[in-house]
Amino acid sequence: MSISTALSNALSGLTATSRAAQIVSSNVANASTDGYGVRRLVTSAAVLGGQGTGVRIVGVDRQVDTVLISARRDADASLGQAATQADFTRRVEAAIGSPDDPFSLNANIANFEASLVNAANRPESQTRLAGVLDAAERLAGKLNTLSETVQSARLDADKGIARDVAYLNSTLADIHEINIEIRRNQGAGRDSSALFDQQQALIDGITPLIPVRELRDNTGQVSLYSADGLTLLDGRPATFSFDGATVMAADLTLANAGLSGLSLNGRPVEMSGSFPALQGGGLAARFTVRDDLAITAQAQLDAVARDLASRMDDPALDPTLASGDPGLFTDAGNLVAAANEIGLSGRIRVNAQVDPAQGGAVWRLRDGLGATAEGPAGQAGLLQDMLTALQSVTPTQSGGFSGAGRNLGTLAADFLSMAGLARQSAENDEIFAASRHGTLREAELGTGVDTDREMQELLLIEQAYAANARIVQTVEELLDQLLRI
Repeated sequence: MSISTALSNALSGLTATSRAAQIVSSNVANASTDGYGVRRLVTSAAVLGGQGTGVRIVGVDRQVDTVLISARRDADASLGQAATQADFTRRVEAAIGSPDDPFSLNANIANFEASLVNAANRPESQTRLAGVLDAAERLAGKLNTLSETVQSARLDADKGIARDVAYLNSTLADIHEINIEIRRNQGAGRDSSALFDQQQALIDGITPLIPVRELRDNTGQVSLYSADGLTLLDGRPATFSFDGATVMAADLTLANAGLSGLSLNGRPVEMSGSFPALQGGGLAARFTVRDDLAITAQAQLDAVARDLASRMDDPALDPTLASGDPGLFTDAGNLVAAANEIGLSGRIRVNAQVDPAQGGAVWRLRDGLGATAEGPAGQAGLLQDMLTALQSVTPTQSGGFSGAGRNLGTLAADFLSMAGLARQSAENDEIFAASRHGTLREAELGTGVDTDREMQELLLIEQAYAANARIVQTVEELLDQLLRI
């Protein structure tokens, strides 16, 4: 080996070890950076004219476990879906209230029944009749509040969809811009590892909303597809469209075009039906809440309101009422009709005929809602009949409840039980998804920067650098000796 060859080999070694030290320092500095891929210098023997001329830097290898990342992203999507649905079920159950909650639906029904018992014992008491009015208004108000809670959850879901769509559009555009930078770097021979890290972080931000599949070509550019095959990014980013609602009401649905659906590149995306698209993430879960879970909860709530009102509308209950006149509970002042049940719980009111604040009189609770003059103060027949009507067992007509006979209290208890079962099922899904996500996340973090290994790598680099430096020093001494000769 000639002196020049030895010097060339040593200098190439110094260059490679210097680059390796830089990469190790980057790894250590980013040991706690989320989404950072560990770098390793890739080298090969440099050959010129069939003779070794040192070491050649091939490039920088970014080491990531793509299979593990893909599994963790699926877990991100599952957790996003489960958490969104569980939050809704908890919200509904909390609004209904537990049986021991004095402000719960069941407690309001029990208070209304108790007020009728008290008034029937002393029908001449203005105070006790006023107590019936107050309990009835509280019960109607509780139903109104529950309806507002359900519709507020639907509106929140709709607003969440609008936010998700805006985020998806901006993030896909950012990923596309990074693709362009990666292509430029590849053409210029520059390292794109930092761009890959940034791109991975952006893709990770999408996965809680939509489960994605990632494909990367030989130029380093990424293409993204949903789990069911919709193209999110391939050459250019897809564009989602959605028109958010400003108000929400029980009769506004996707089916009657009262609410917006989702579009992808101008084409409608079916989020329900036999083959729904984009399932498995938080975005689909928001549509499920808005268009399925909340509508079901509203229907059950409306069934309770209808059952309450229909018990008080029985023509045999109050002979002072004319045909078509509403009973104690009205649909915003009108007779409750089965054909107009949707949203009834939000419109149910106490009949103005018994409310002094609306020109009525509480003695009509005792003498009849259609009475024109106050009757004998001691009669309690109507009050007792109202209580009997509430406690009588009748079949439930709507809301997805079975047709089995129930009294009003039992129907409310069944409503709470169904809400509790839905919440428990959703929380079980959430716990499973969170456990799976945590396991995969921990495994992914285990593939990150190992600082102990990096320190060992640095020691080897130090030794290699010292050896190459020693060769350079030796060559220098040989040249000096030759010059002296």
